[in-house]
Parts: sequence; C-alpha cells; structure tokens
Amino acid sequence: MDGDEREIFQFLKSRGEDYVNAVEIARRASGKKRFHNDPEWARPILVRMTERGILQSDALGRYRVKPVGRKGKEKRWVSPDIAKILQESGVEVESANELGSDDYYEEL
Repeated sequence: MDGDEREIFQFLKSRGEDYVNAVEIARRASGKKRFHNDPEWARPILVRMTERGILQSDALGRYRVKPVGRKGKEKRWVSPDIAKILQESGVEVESANELGSDDYYEEL
C-alpha cells in the first residue's frame, strides 16, 4: 500500500465495522489543507482499494475495511453470555466479522 492508501486504511480501521461516506474519509483521513485543495482526492484511491479487496462498499457509496473471512467455516453470531460460557468450558469463540492484521491487507 502507498501512503494515501495507508492513511485511508488506518482511518477506516479505527471506525471498525461502520460504513463511512467518501467525503468524510477525504476530510478526516488526511489534513484539512489537503481536503480544502481537493475534496475528491480519496475517491480514486477508494475505488482502487475496493477492486483489490481491501475495502467493501455498500449501495450508498460508503466504505469500510473488508472483514477477513475464514474459509471452510460458517460464521455464526453468538451472544456475549453464551460466548462467556463457552470460553469457560474451553471452547474458542471468535467474532463473526473480524478485521485482519495489517500484514493481511498489505498482501492484497
């Protein structure tokens, strides 16, 4: 990833699973001066990152970091109470939509 992609990635990673509008990404991922000079600077980078599989977009044109999927296992939601009981009995429980490490996204 280049510097612009890294700025966008770090901003979206801090937002977790929430989708974020492209204008807000352009405003907050870099400095005020850059947004003032070119409010559309992030759009081509967002499209490129989506094509590479780093980001997901929804029908409204908002973006988020694409969660890492585990192949071969179907993910299910588990309530926090049940997860606690399972962990106490020694069963490993993971969140359904986890973000991967930075290294995973660097390889994409």
